Amino acid sequence: MKRTAALALITTAAGVLVGLSPTTAAGASPAADPAQAARGADRLVDAKPPALRPSAKDAFHRERVVGQGDLNYVSYTRTYSGLPVYGGDFVVVTDAKGGVLSTSVAQEKTLDVGTTPKISAEKAAEVARAQVTDATGTSTPRLTVMAEGTGRLAYEVVAEGTNNGRESKMHVFVDALTGDVVEKSDEVMDGQGNSYYNGNPVTIGTTAGTTNSMTDPARSGIRCGGQNGSAYTKSSDSWGNGSGTDLETACVDTLFAAGQEWDMLRDWLSRNGMDGSGGGFPARVGLSDVNAYWNGSYTNFGHSQDNKRQATSIDVVAHEYGHSIFQNTPGGSTGSNEKGGLNESTGDIFGTLTEHYAYEHGGTHAPDYAVGEQVNLVGSGPIRYMYKPSLISGDPDCYSSSVPPMEVHSAAAIQNHWFYLLAEGSNPTNGNPVSPTCNSSTVTGVGIQKAGKIFMGTLNRKTSTWTHTLARKASLAAAIELFPGSCAEYDATKAAWNAVNVPADPSEPASCNTSGNDFSMTLNPDSATVQAGQQTTATVATQTTSGSAQGVTLTASGLPTGVTASFNPSSVTSGSSSTLTLTTSASTASGAYPITVTGTGGSATHAATFTLTVSGGSGPCGGKQHTATGTLSSGASAYQPGTSGFQVTKSGTHSACLAGPSGTDFDLYLQKRNSLGTWTTVASSLSASSNETITYNGTSGYYRYRVYSYSGSGSYTLGYDNP
Repeated sequence: MKRTAALALITTAAGVLVGLSPTTAAGASPAADPAQAARGADRLVDAKPPALRPSAKDAFHRERVVGQGDLNYVSYTRTYSGLPVYGGDFVVVTDAKGGVLSTSVAQEKTLDVGTTPKISAEKAAEVARAQVTDATGTSTPRLTVMAEGTGRLAYEVVAEGTNNGRESKMHVFVDALTGDVVEKSDEVMDGQGNSYYNGNPVTIGTTAGTTNSMTDPARSGIRCGGQNGSAYTKSSDSWGNGSGTDLETACVDTLFAAGQEWDMLRDWLSRNGMDGSGGGFPARVGLSDVNAYWNGSYTNFGHSQDNKRQATSIDVVAHEYGHSIFQNTPGGSTGSNEKGGLNESTGDIFGTLTEHYAYEHGGTHAPDYAVGEQVNLVGSGPIRYMYKPSLISGDPDCYSSSVPPMEVHSAAAIQNHWFYLLAEGSNPTNGNPVSPTCNSSTVTGVGIQKAGKIFMGTLNRKTSTWTHTLARKASLAAAIELFPGSCAEYDATKAAWNAVNVPADPSEPASCNTSGNDFSMTLNPDSATVQAGQQTTATVATQTTSGSAQGVTLTASGLPTGVTASFNPSSVTSGSSSTLTLTTSASTASGAYPITVTGTGGSATHAATFTLTVSGGSGPCGGKQHTATGTLSSGASAYQPGTSGFQVTKSGTHSACLAGPSGTDFDLYLQKRNSLGTWTTVASSLSASSNETITYNGTSGYYRYRVYSYSGSGSYTLGYDNP
């Protein structure tokens, strides 16, 4: 029977929740150090291992580090000839010490594509506008390389307006050669949900004072109000009347559900807020539609078809905020139709996780694996069933080639079914329903908390071109790394994917070792000094540190011009050694060069640095009065011989030469300090190559050189003469 007592909240004057354990806005901090994780990941990326499918025109850019327990996920984007690459992003997973555990890479081939468009940006905008029934405007078209095969040149355009009567932010990729629409997806994600109450009274977070506001003081960004975007305010601190049509009550339900989801993310999944960085997003109620949605910036909730209930209970609210989590994990939310189905499923999974968490923490609604069962949105009960999706006509139980192009709410069925099997199994004994498998197998579940951790670890490996097969691969890696020393989680994850017929990826972890297969790698010696034209050797020793011995492939990167590297043998079984030979040429410039040696075995990758010092070189920058060396990543700058520069006491000629890594584009600037103490560029060399020269006639004063990596990473040598 529906309870009609007024919903209430209790706060102190300072807005501190009564009856809840104290929390911080930052949530739980990951055990691993993000800076250390980034350094470990950057070392791998700088080495450009074959798994990243790099080309000489590629540059990599670190985006962010997100923690989950003892693991960190370091995401990167890619550019090709300076253009952003859609589908070229990837994630590097590190342990608490910054050691690389695995990578998640969607790009399948090395890019090799022309970058000159045949249609104009204006034409691309026109094509994008046509994809929305009532477009109000478009973004400036951005020339992009899509990681399809060896590459496709396209414009990315966002068309805003309404599409068939509903708000739309349509991301459209237009082929830059033909004008065809390659891919489109709407950033506004529809969703439907359940009832408007959670029992009376409930405790929510508001800001109390002279004027009270439905703004959560403990969860940054979480607030609720009407369609104008402002939080509801009033003089008293008691909210809502408990009726299904009251919008203030709808906000009480929304804040309650959002708070439960926030706490579930913190306590169960080690995630820091909705965005992963301690932030959340506002909500609006009173949408004049039988619907609810996330539009990329806020959630918006409507009502049931009979207009008796606001769609603001736990699984609806958590579903829509689930889209915000999907958007704020690597790879974002826009992309193919198949990715849209996985996004819808993500909302269902977070709705289900939040229902279970809330009930475990005193909630009144018994959790289940039906979606929208209480709101009865259009008078026909739930809108989806996770344990048997086919209970809704048109929703598949099993994956097939018809799923990727399917309407996204129906396509959500596959990952929903997988999650149920992973959490509860095919024949649960706790009262949950039996779930059919597509291969007639029996699956043993691991429980909803473990299933949630694995799913969160999967999303933390997400790339922009997300598919069911890539999600399967990422989830297997997550199960191994989140539960070291146990194979039960890996086995259940794999069995659940097999049970819904999602095909395996050839490079996914083929098995689980209870200790995990890993190795260490050392160099002896790790540095040497040679005359230009000579060679030096070092022993690369490997050791099996856990699991079974595995094959390790050795590569070297960061080699200066005129230096070659060879390994004998080039691949070893962990526990064995190889000999690294570095051979210089007479033209190798003098300087100290950090060379990265990378070993790749299975899902583990480790790197070590060998410092090669070359003297007596007559290379492009040899014979200068002064020599400086360093290492740059793409987009970074360095000042030589330092930010304060050097003093010249007479007029004369400055002559400088820069030698950067082969295949990069390093630029060189000569700067002079003026009377105000600021620096002005007086000469530059900006060719599209790794080598630059400057000749400049100047007066006395303070000078410095700026070395800038326009694209590419590695070590450089700067030689320069002063007057």
